[in-house]
Amino acid sequence: MSIVVQKYGGTSVASIDKIKSVAKKLIKRKESGYDLVVVVSAMGKTTDTLIEMAKKISDNPSKRELDMLLSTGEQMTSSLLAMALKDMGYDAIALTGFQAGIKTEDKHTKASILDIEIKKVRHHLKEDKIVIIAGFQGIDENGDITTLGRGGSDTTAVALAAKLDCPCEIYTDVEGIYGVDPRIYPNAKKLDYISYDEMLEMASLGAKVIETRAVELGSKYQVPIYIALNTGLVTGTYIKELNESMEKKVVTGLTASDDDLMVTINNVLYNTKNICYIFNRLGEMDINIDMISQTAPIHGYVNISFTAPKESKDLIIDLVQELKRKMREIKVDIQEDITKISVVGLGMRTQSGVAARLFKVFADNDIHFKQVTTSEIRISYTINTTDKEKAIVKIAEEFNM
Repeated sequence: MSIVVQKYGGTSVASIDKIKSVAKKLIKRKESGYDLVVVVSAMGKTTDTLIEMAKKISDNPSKRELDMLLSTGEQMTSSLLAMALKDMGYDAIALTGFQAGIKTEDKHTKASILDIEIKKVRHHLKEDKIVIIAGFQGIDENGDITTLGRGGSDTTAVALAAKLDCPCEIYTDVEGIYGVDPRIYPNAKKLDYISYDEMLEMASLGAKVIETRAVELGSKYQVPIYIALNTGLVTGTYIKELNESMEKKVVTGLTASDDDLMVTINNVLYNTKNICYIFNRLGEMDINIDMISQTAPIHGYVNISFTAPKESKDLIIDLVQELKRKMREIKVDIQEDITKISVVGLGMRTQSGVAARLFKVFADNDIHFKQVTTSEIRISYTINTTDKEKAIVKIAEEFNM
């Protein structure tokens, strides 16, 4: 029989009734002739609850012990789902990440999967069992439980599908992938297909439908990924390799993120060593930066701007104080009320004029932008957050999204 990996997110298994409903869907799929490997997330807000409990014990809990704690959420879901299937007369087995052979690097709370020893999973499939695997977790070379970070169950599912050479279906609380957030633009169109490259850009820019690492794995191992509503009643979206029809649409997706702040360092003495020092220190402090711009030198000085996650604000303030001691003439401005707007589309590779159309949208609607960056299939702007909804609607209308 054909194998398929399915993943059910936290909202899909948030209650006992929902777990029983998932079990019935699995039975129906099993009876249609498929071997099933099912990856599950923790029930509802269980992970958040566990984190809150840990913080009541310690302001800075051990990451190793935190992984031990957080991994129990997915283990609870997997065992309950296996119980439900057995109670309905179908053989099933629940496995932890370790039991499923998921090996990770030695990095707690944000580990990456190194390999999967798939032999045990295949053995259970040959015994005609529905294999239920706790997502979001694995084991390192020291035998310690690790977790994969937020969205890690998506990564677990795609990695298993890559190892089993089969498709991956991710069931969640959305009907699929939209070109633009339908909560802001009600006329948004759901996409039937999107390429790995486009989805990777959108996920990295803030689209929260699927975790970035899952898309990377899908692209690397050519795993077809299907995103759909957990009821299964509405056709979802396929993430797949590029075909010619995908390039006909100049813009496929539009994302907006309020998660970044913009730092501008004015009056930096134009010297390559100064620029190098600033960005070396950002790297050493583990501050992820995205958009970077620099003015041309004027009288020997330049201004530098970059965006970084708001969660790094305290680190950035520490760095600013350090820079002021080293470069006494600089003046630093930190803006938090910004939004990063990005348009993504494979069609930009072959069709010109996208930037011109976007600049016209901004000009016609009095939307001011602060930075612009481009790649082969993406254009990003930082704008005032107060202009976010207007910008989304006007761009969506311009590109018929």
